[in-house]
Amino acid sequence: MKRLILLMLASLASAAVPVVKDLGIPIRAVNWVRLHPGRGPHQSASLLISMGQNNGGLFVLDVDLATGHCRQFNAPSAKQQYPTASFRSPRTGALYIGAHTDGHLLRYDPAHPERGLEDLGAIDGEHATFPTGITEAPDGMLWIGGYPDCSLTRFDPATGQFTRFGSQDDTDKYLYPIAGADGSLAALSKVVHPHLLLINPQTGARQSVGPVITPEDKDARLQFYKGVDGLLYYETHAGSFRVHGDRLEPVTILPPPLPPFYSAGNPPPAFRDALPMPDGSIAVWDDGDEGAGTFHTLRILSTNPNVAPRLLPLDWQGGGSNLFVLHRGLDGNLYGSSFLPEHIFRCAPDGSGMVNLGRCSLMLGEAYTIGNFSDGSMAFGSYPHANISLYDPRRPWRFGTDATSNPRDIGRLDEVGIRPIAMAIVPALPQPDGTTVPERMWIGTLPDYGTWGGTLAWLDPKTLVHASHRHLLPDTSPFSLLWLPEPKQLLVGLSIEGGTGTKAKAKRGAFVLWDPVKDQAIYTGDFGLKDLTDVVALTPAEHGLVYALLGHTRYTVELLGAAVAGPTRLALVDPVARKVVAVAPIPAEFGRMPEQIQFTIFRGPDAVYGITEQTLYRVKPGTCELEVVWRSPEGDRLDVAGPWVGKTFYFATGWRLRSLTLP
Repeated sequence: MKRLILLMLASLASAAVPVVKDLGIPIRAVNWVRLHPGRGPHQSASLLISMGQNNGGLFVLDVDLATGHCRQFNAPSAKQQYPTASFRSPRTGALYIGAHTDGHLLRYDPAHPERGLEDLGAIDGEHATFPTGITEAPDGMLWIGGYPDCSLTRFDPATGQFTRFGSQDDTDKYLYPIAGADGSLAALSKVVHPHLLLINPQTGARQSVGPVITPEDKDARLQFYKGVDGLLYYETHAGSFRVHGDRLEPVTILPPPLPPFYSAGNPPPAFRDALPMPDGSIAVWDDGDEGAGTFHTLRILSTNPNVAPRLLPLDWQGGGSNLFVLHRGLDGNLYGSSFLPEHIFRCAPDGSGMVNLGRCSLMLGEAYTIGNFSDGSMAFGSYPHANISLYDPRRPWRFGTDATSNPRDIGRLDEVGIRPIAMAIVPALPQPDGTTVPERMWIGTLPDYGTWGGTLAWLDPKTLVHASHRHLLPDTSPFSLLWLPEPKQLLVGLSIEGGTGTKAKAKRGAFVLWDPVKDQAIYTGDFGLKDLTDVVALTPAEHGLVYALLGHTRYTVELLGAAVAGPTRLALVDPVARKVVAVAPIPAEFGRMPEQIQFTIFRGPDAVYGITEQTLYRVKPGTCELEVVWRSPEGDRLDVAGPWVGKTFYFATGWRLRSLTLP
C-alpha cells in the first residue's frame, strides 16, 4: 500500500510539470562565407573556404577541386562561431581567422592539415571580441583590428607573439587596418566619425589624416583600399590620395582595387571573391548570396577561353543556425527566421513538415519581425536596412523583387532605419465621411550605424504607399508597438538606443500615443513614471490595460553599466487614463533578459506570460505579481519566445525549435 501511495504521489507530481519537447533544427545554414584561393603545398591550385555557424562553431573547408570533397576543420571552441575577419597569406598559403565571439586568432595551414584549425590565442581580450580585419605587412607581420574598443594588435607568426597597441579612437568602435606593399600601414576608424589613421608599424604611433565625416553627411564619401599595385589608396569627397608612410599624397588617377576587393569595413559578398588560382581557374558561388544562399555549389570558371565552366557540388555538413524570431501565421503554421543568414522555416505546430523555405529578403541578415494581415498574408521586416518583404502562404514560395515574387522584397520605407525592431498591423479604419483608412503595417526601427533617432513608418501592402517619422522624441527609437482597438491608437514604446557603435544621447525612454488616421502623436510622456527607462516590450492585458516591460537592452547596459541601467521592471499601465496602475521589478533570480528583449512578454492561454533566459513566468491578472511556471535546467535557456497554441508555448534555444505544454 505504501509503495502504491508513493507511486500515485509521484504520478501527480509529474503531471503538474510542464512537458518540454525538442521539435528539430529548422535551419542549417552558414554565415560570413569567404572564398580563399591560393597556392597549395606543392604550388598547385588550392581553395579554402571559411564559414560561420552556431552549432559546432565556425569551420574551414579544404576543397578538392576535382571532386568537391571537403576536408572540414571545425573551430576548437564552440564560442568561435563567426569568422568576422579572415585573411589567406599569399606568402605562406596559411589562412588566418579572427573569431567572434571570443576574439581569438585561428590558423589553418594546408601544408599541415594534421594540425587542424589551430587556436593561436586571444587577440586583445575583451577589447577585440569581434575582429574586424586582418592584413599582412611585407615583413610577414599580421595586423588585426578589433571591436568594441577600436583596437589594433600585431601578431608575429614566427614567434606566436601578440603586441597590443590598444584603442585607436575614443569614440569609434570599429577599426579596419590594411598594409601596403611599400611598408605603409593605415586603418579606417568607423562608424560615428569615420576617418583614416596612419600608423607607424615599428612603434604603433598613429595620426589622423584627411577628412572626418559622419554617416549623416550625405554628400561625404570615403573608400580605403589596396590597389592592384599593392599600395594603399584613399578616395574621398575632398580628393583622392595615396598613402605613403606617414603622409597622404594627392593623386589624379586611382588604380583598381586588388581582388578580391575588400574595401575597409565593407567586405564584398562571397560571390565577388574571385581571384585566379595558379592554374587559371576561378571559383565563384553558384548558389551563394545572389542565389539561394545555401553555399553548396561552386561554379569553376577559367581564364582560358577554351576551358568550359563546370559546377562543383560541395559535401560539407552544417550543424544548425540560431533562430531569431518565431511567429504563427493565420494558416496555423509556425514560421521563423534564422540569424545570419536569414532563412525562413515553416512547420506544423507538432513540428511535422518542417522545411527551410530559403531567403525572404535581399538583406540575408535576419527577420526581426513578422506580422499577419487580415487576408492571411504576411510581412517580414529584415536587417539590415529594415527591408520589408510581403508573402502570401497560399501561393508557392518564389523569392524576388518583381511584382509576381512571393515573398517580394519591396525595399526600405526610409533611409534611416536598419533594425526593424517592432511591428504592428493596424486594421482598416472606417471614417465618418464614408472613407476608410486601409489596413497598414507599422514598424519601429533603430537607426543606421553611428547615428541616433530611429523611425516609425507605415506601409499600405496593397498600394505600397508608405510614410516615415523620425525623432518622435529626440535621439530615441521606437522599440515596441501595440495597437489599441478601444481608443483606436497605436501605443509606441521609445528606447534611448541608437545605431550600432553609438553611446546613447537621450537619458530616458517614453510612451507615445499615435493617431494612425492623422498620422501624428497625440501624447508623448512617461505616464507618471518619473524614472522611466526604455519601453522595450508591450502586450495587452484585460480591460484595456497594457503590460509594459521597462529596461535597457543588453547592448545599452554594456555601455551604461548594470548599476546605472538598474533592474528590468514590469509595469501595468492604463493608456487611456495615461497612468501607471502597478509596477514591480523582475526578480534577479529569474535570470537575465534574452537578447531579443522585445519579445519577452506576451499573451498566453489564461494570462500574460514572460520569459528570461532561465524562467517562464506567469503574471497574476490585474497585478504585477509573478509566479514561476518553468525554470530551465542548468546549462539550458530560453533564447527566443514564440507563440502559444492552446496550452503549448513555442520557443527557441539556440538552433533548436522547442515546445512547452502546460499540464
